[in-house]
Amino acid sequence: MANREDFINPNTSSPITVSDADSSYLLESSQIGSASGSLQNEGFLSGTDSSSAAVAVDAEFGFSRPDFRQSLLVGSVDFYERHVFLCYKNPQVWPPRIEAAEFDRLPRLLAAALVARKNDMKKQTQLTICEGHDGTETSNGDVLIFPDMIRYRRLTHFDVDTFVEEVLVKNGEWLPGNPEALTGWYIFVCCHGSRDRRCGVCGPAIVSRLQEEIVSNGLQGKVSVSPCSHIGGHKFAGNVIIFGRNANKEVSGHWYGYVTPDDVPQLLEQHVAKGEIVDWLWRGQMGLTEDEQKASQEHRLSINGGTDMERGTKNSNEVGISTCGSQLEGRSCCQTNGNISCCQNTQLPDDADNFNLHQENAEFTSEKKKSFKRQISSVKGARPRKVCSMPTWYECWEREDTYAVLAVIGAAISVAFAYNCYRQLK
Repeated sequence: MANREDFINPNTSSPITVSDADSSYLLESSQIGSASGSLQNEGFLSGTDSSSAAVAVDAEFGFSRPDFRQSLLVGSVDFYERHVFLCYKNPQVWPPRIEAAEFDRLPRLLAAALVARKNDMKKQTQLTICEGHDGTETSNGDVLIFPDMIRYRRLTHFDVDTFVEEVLVKNGEWLPGNPEALTGWYIFVCCHGSRDRRCGVCGPAIVSRLQEEIVSNGLQGKVSVSPCSHIGGHKFAGNVIIFGRNANKEVSGHWYGYVTPDDVPQLLEQHVAKGEIVDWLWRGQMGLTEDEQKASQEHRLSINGGTDMERGTKNSNEVGISTCGSQLEGRSCCQTNGNISCCQNTQLPDDADNFNLHQENAEFTSEKKKSFKRQISSVKGARPRKVCSMPTWYECWEREDTYAVLAVIGAAISVAFAYNCYRQLK
């Protein structure tokens, strides 16, 4: 299990997972509230400087970082039964702890309400922020709930207590809003760069690849992808969660770690299209305890003979891990070619004796990573695009903020008018 610090005791029904104990990758205070330190902003340099910077960032925080695929994945998801996603702004403006940010009222109040009512909820609930854009399928204030597969539109900070009471405590409906049924698959990728640099570097590259594959395979309207805030397990970046119905029409949320852009086609083809879990990247599942996650994977591997784990190791060894997203306006990416073995075949944790994946004859060795050769190569078939643009002020503006500003202006006008009348009467 990953070594983690939680907002409240992780052994209780904690609705909010807040941080990893490892803070060495967290941003400095001067970078709070921006995407500084992430690959998105590292790309503002141009030419050779930009290429060198992208390589350096990838080497330290990206897919070729020293700790990449060095920890055990399975069983690293804390038990919970319901996942609530609040659509709110975008990763470029999320502060490190958006659920506790003073000026982000909606996520702060929703998180506080969940903490206050956690003992009243029948299901252990986790809250995560995902990207929101007004006028789209995920507008600011929209709430997605899994495994219920429903969406509520335009929650405001005025409605938080009622929403939590009616929907999450009583498991009923929020009367001001009509729940919309969600169909298809929903993929969330941690891109919380202000929280941890590894997520800020790896996440956007995975999102870009997912969007490209969705378009090229004609999956628009069937598969939705969204950046999200911290979900736990910074060291496993890129972190991906996939929600959808399995063959039995049951909704499950599967967590994947150490995902690279090159792994995206396999996730779409194997998990989304066929409903088969990609075990060599699998962290765990919503609704299962740590032991149940390990037992579930052991059972699958006993059936398929561990072929998925072997295929994953081969892919990791032979396929260069690329960081597509060096932000050179979509024209190039920094690519690493080296021998990166699957995490299940590298260094083991202290409790390795409990790690049984029905591979009694498997040999686990700890090897030093070979030094990586880095080169800048063109992305084949990629359309020129600039994904490092900074958010403008109106993208960060809430409807309630507009009302507040109008109220202040109205009050100022009233005071000025009253004072003018007072002066005339003297």
